[in-house]
Parts: sequence; C-alpha cells; structure tokens
Amino acid sequence: MTPVNQAVQDAAGFIDTTLQNEGTWYRAEEVESRVGRALSSYGASVGAVRGTIRDAGRKFKDLGHDDVTALASQLWGRPGPGRRPVYERRLAAVVLLQSRVALLRHSDLTRLEGFIRSARTAELVDPLVADVVVGLLAGLDGTERQRAGVVIARWHQDPDEWIRHAAAMTAEITDPRRHT
Repeated sequence: MTPVNQAVQDAAGFIDTTLQNEGTWYRAEEVESRVGRALSSYGASVGAVRGTIRDAGRKFKDLGHDDVTALASQLWGRPGPGRRPVYERRLAAVVLLQSRVALLRHSDLTRLEGFIRSARTAELVDPLVADVVVGLLAGLDGTERQRAGVVIARWHQDPDEWIRHAAAMTAEITDPRRHT
C-alpha cells in the first residue's frame, strides 16, 4: 500500500471523528438493516455527511488530485483491522468525489470500478455513477475520452451485476437520444 501524506491522514481522521459524533444508534440500526450487514453504520444523516465534507474542504484546502483520490480510498476502506466498512465513510467518499470531479482523470475509472464492485448497494453505486463517473466522462475529450469509452464498454460485459448496472446507467445518462 502506498503511504498516505499527513494532510490526507488528518482529513480522514477529521471526517471519521465528525461522522461518528454526528451519528445516532437508531439511525445506525436502520441504515444497517436497509443496506445489509456487510456495511457498518455510524448513524450520521446524509446532511451531516455532506456538511462534514464541506467543512473538510474548508479545513484542508490544498488537496490535489492524488490527495483527493487517496482520501476517497481511505474513506472507502475499513476504518481499522477486523472492522467492517462504514456506510457513512463510503458516502463521504462519494460526496468528496462529487465535489472534486473536475480533478479526476480517465485513469481514475479503475478506482471507481473497485468502489462500484464493493459497494453492493444502489445507495452508493447510483450517485457514484450519476455524479462521479458521468461527471468525469463529461470532462474528458480526445484520447482520454476514447480510453474511458473502452473501460465503459468492458463494463457492459462484466460478470459483476453492479458493474453492468453502472455501465447501463452511464449509457442511459450520456446517450443524447435519451434527451430527444
């Protein structure tokens, strides 16, 4: 694993602590029953997640591409050894990427594919695709757009149902015939 710089570590710690402090036990139980027991929950509201990412953006202003993608990966992963991934941390990763989609490159599709494969819930996959993947594609042109197109075409044939779902969603949103 690549070492993460101190600013990314500090931002991840700030986000994690804030989300834990915003959580309630009853919301955590509801989220875990809704999204499945593969994910844990702090019980923080969607508004709290969005506000936390907004506050982190103000506190950690100088995060560039590599920092943002490393932070998203850190939030997506397990909060510690032997612990389950946390829904609100993953949602925070999605919100972070939504807010910084202009920084993303075609090569980030590999990371996003990994997130989609491991999300296992439409509550994470759908905004990740609609706002991050489609937003990333909209910012590409030329060779980068062609390379991204190859990845999305491969997704259509993938055995994983969530990857195929992402490919279908991407096609539906980006197909100009859909808007006529």
